[in-house]
Amino acid sequence: MNVNAELDTISLVLVYSAMAVYTLAFISYALDLARRSADKPAKIDGLVATDAGGAPAARSSSVGAAIGTAPTATVARTTAAERRGEGAVRAVREGREKGSPSLKVGFSLTVLGFLIHLAADVLRGIAAGRVPWANMYEFSLTMTLIIVGVFIAVQVKQDLRFLGTFVIGLSVLILGVSTVGFYVSVIPLPPALQSPWLVIHVFVASLATGFLALGFALSIVQLLQYRRELLSLELQAVKLRFLRSLPSAERLENLAYRLNIVGFIFWTFTLIAGAVWAERAWGRYWGWDTKEVWTFIVWVLYAGYIHARATRGWRGNRSAWLAIIGFSAILFNYTVVNLFFKGLHAYSGL
Repeated sequence: MNVNAELDTISLVLVYSAMAVYTLAFISYALDLARRSADKPAKIDGLVATDAGGAPAARSSSVGAAIGTAPTATVARTTAAERRGEGAVRAVREGREKGSPSLKVGFSLTVLGFLIHLAADVLRGIAAGRVPWANMYEFSLTMTLIIVGVFIAVQVKQDLRFLGTFVIGLSVLILGVSTVGFYVSVIPLPPALQSPWLVIHVFVASLATGFLALGFALSIVQLLQYRRELLSLELQAVKLRFLRSLPSAERLENLAYRLNIVGFIFWTFTLIAGAVWAERAWGRYWGWDTKEVWTFIVWVLYAGYIHARATRGWRGNRSAWLAIIGFSAILFNYTVVNLFFKGLHAYSGL
């Protein structure tokens, strides 16, 4: 096996570089949320928009028309403002909002950080002479790469850039903890990992995590949006104001459901591939190892989420909480199980 320590060092430098770019992207996304919170509101179809003067457009025109004192030109201007506001809200709900300059900068930095991150992951693999996900540091490196990659890819179909603070913040946190606490030099693979199933099983698990992470983020925003929609218009103006520019709670729930279904399909394949690999490596498909049990628990939680929402009518907050619990189990499996439970899957490298 050709182990190149110099390439590994370059890879680590690129990881730190990607973290720096991701941090700038995180700041840009946060500035966009601050800009959304600063916008002045007016009621439009359950969301809010403003006319050119910052006054509630719908209310201005309706009151003027009712008392018969608003000049025709003023009514025309406010009506035009209403149409612009309705178009803006509709664009947000349909995922076609162009976004603020800070949002565009944030997404551009995300793409740049992803490319640097990809180079770091590839160099780690070349240095090791194998796929770069054989220990906890490498898995963290690849998993976060895929999470960011899925986030970028879904923008083709749906504008979810408003999740940038969560996705990039989570990725920077995981990368930071991994480089400080999980980093290990390149070492040869244990015999049980010297299998083609390492490529398939772990990569698909990372892919599943990428989709389920976005579903998790959408479910959190859904809970916040649902709470905001229950508030009176007066309270909406001062509480969670950035949520006014985001899709409705129902729309967020539907988006989360679609992403979670895709993630669940990949997780199902992960579970099956793991059983096949276990039979090849240890002569049995299932052995109640801690890692196997928690992988199955995650599968059961998401299967219950999909079944309850599809057949039992569990909509709204209940489905969101199920999705959040499911991804929390993934995080527990990734951290606590890997670090504190011993078993046949103890390949953290620590």
